[in-house]
Amino acid sequence: MSENGRLLRAPLACALSPENRGYVAVLGNLDGVHKGHQALLASAEGLAKAAGAPLAAVTFEPHPRRVFQPDAPPFLLTTLAQKSDILAALGCERVFALPFNEALRSLSPEAFVDEVLAGVLGLRGVVVGEDFRFGAKRAGDAALLAERGAAAGLLVETIGLRGEDAVKWSSTAARKALRDGDPEGAQAVMGRPFAVRGTVLEGRRLARELGFPTLNLELGDVVRPAYGAYAVTAAVDGAAYDGVANIGVRPTVDGQTERLEAHLFGFEGDLYGRTVEVALRAFLRPERPFDGVEALKAQIASDADAAKKALGEAR
Repeated sequence: MSENGRLLRAPLACALSPENRGYVAVLGNLDGVHKGHQALLASAEGLAKAAGAPLAAVTFEPHPRRVFQPDAPPFLLTTLAQKSDILAALGCERVFALPFNEALRSLSPEAFVDEVLAGVLGLRGVVVGEDFRFGAKRAGDAALLAERGAAAGLLVETIGLRGEDAVKWSSTAARKALRDGDPEGAQAVMGRPFAVRGTVLEGRRLARELGFPTLNLELGDVVRPAYGAYAVTAAVDGAAYDGVANIGVRPTVDGQTERLEAHLFGFEGDLYGRTVEVALRAFLRPERPFDGVEALKAQIASDADAAKKALGEAR
């Protein structure tokens, strides 16, 4: 289980225990849990209420793209833990993470429905997008799911986004916005700001010596936003802080290691080893090298002022 008590990594070798069966679930990768996914959740919630069943989500770990394209650049909008927390906040009582391994990817669409959805998970019903594909060679589609699901005793609903919404509410659109330095655009797609969550690493403490103590986070397998300075907010032990952050390789002092480095306004303390989530609110400027640490210090001060202004205007 995850920290929110709802995430369950579902093995394929045996059926889940009775208390984890009988759910109506939204099914998909659900990366970013964007507004399109939220539309699926709303339909699943209605189906669950009509069936007298609890609401859940079924997703895959790792993301199938990471399996099929192992050398692809980082692309995730949410880690599994973030995804689970977001889905829980949207009403899911369980988040089932299926292992996307050779055993799962080689199942025929019919076997996936019979053995996994109805068998291992024991679902009461399932809701998918109209473009959902599944099974070996992606041979299964929403129509096959509805037909085979009905035969297996599953309630099945397919939801389609039409026209502009289908393009605008997509993980692809959110990733593009972030890569283009448009965190507000990504937030419009996702319904919340894109955020990096991780364990605070020990850095070189140069920023502290310059009067701007920072926290450092690795980016892991999340999508790389445009390198540069951002206005940010951060959650630390339930408290919210405004701040300014740099995403990139810090060419003035390092030039190699990708990190998010954030200075939180008004925070005093040591965060090393603690889990922090930093949300991108506005792009301030591209990353660039400076002629020494004094020039860098002056730029950080300028960025901090710009971040305070941007965050104030956003409110």
